[in-house]
Amino acid sequence: MRPDAQGASSQVPPDAHGASPTAPDTHGASSTAPDTHGASPAAPAVPAPSGAKGATRARAARNRRLLVLGSRLLLLVVVFGAWEVLARAEVIDAFNFSMPSAIWRQIREWAEHGTAQGSLWEQIWYTLYEALLGWAVGVVAGVVLGIALGRIRFLADVLGPYIKVLNAIPRIVLAPVFLIWFGLGPASKVASAVVLVFFPVFFNAFQGAREVDRNLVDHARVLGASKRRVTLQVVIPSATSWIFTSLHVSFGFALIGAIVGEYIGATKGLGLLVAASQGTFNAAGVYAAMAILAVVALVTEALLTFAERRLFRWRPAESATDR
Repeated sequence: MRPDAQGASSQVPPDAHGASPTAPDTHGASSTAPDTHGASPAAPAVPAPSGAKGATRARAARNRRLLVLGSRLLLLVVVFGAWEVLARAEVIDAFNFSMPSAIWRQIREWAEHGTAQGSLWEQIWYTLYEALLGWAVGVVAGVVLGIALGRIRFLADVLGPYIKVLNAIPRIVLAPVFLIWFGLGPASKVASAVVLVFFPVFFNAFQGAREVDRNLVDHARVLGASKRRVTLQVVIPSATSWIFTSLHVSFGFALIGAIVGEYIGATKGLGLLVAASQGTFNAAGVYAAMAILAVVALVTEALLTFAERRLFRWRPAESATDR
């Protein structure tokens, strides 16, 4: 028993000594503590700066947006304030140039009591309906013909000179012609909007169809895609960004076409309000109709921008912020 006890006691040092390499494991919290200590800054060290940079960037972007918005409002207040002061001080002729307060009173009067042609909202809807219908027809015609001529060279060679001649005609002068053809109803205004919208959309769609990456087309053909499938699945998606670029400008043209047609001759619409106000020397009415038209254009532009961002979510964030 004694030798065993001694053996046991003699085995303790080798075990303890033998455990000495592993003792840092027990002791080891102290030796591994530097590792965990060293790992503790290393783990958050990588994401922390990027998170801080992202927060700083977001804060800077938010501050810039607020600065831009504040500057816009300040500019608006300065311009309208100066206009009001100069008109009241009779530095400028209030009869011809009106003043912001008179314009606001005119808009309120129209909104509350209506116009000589009917409700103000009816006039807005009438003009918007003509512009939207003309814009839709012009966009569809421009996209279809632009893609077709961009894909079929023979068709482009035949119709190209005629399209250039039609594009060279001042399209505003066609409004009286459409008035003779279609009368005072909305058809003549829709036609005016169509001819103004068609050409910007057509040329963008045509250029987009011509600028498609040839490698994509060749790969699609190698995979057995027909011409129709290449057009639908390669050409049109590639030309979509070109087409959307023209949509913002073209809707403004549609509004111009509807307003000009109404100004020349109509039974309802904002253009008729402008003409009627001009005929009675009501400068405030002219500016009020223009202000309402500007608001309508801004709202539709915002809706188009929203739709474009939804459709092009696949674009990199940098291009979206650049826009």
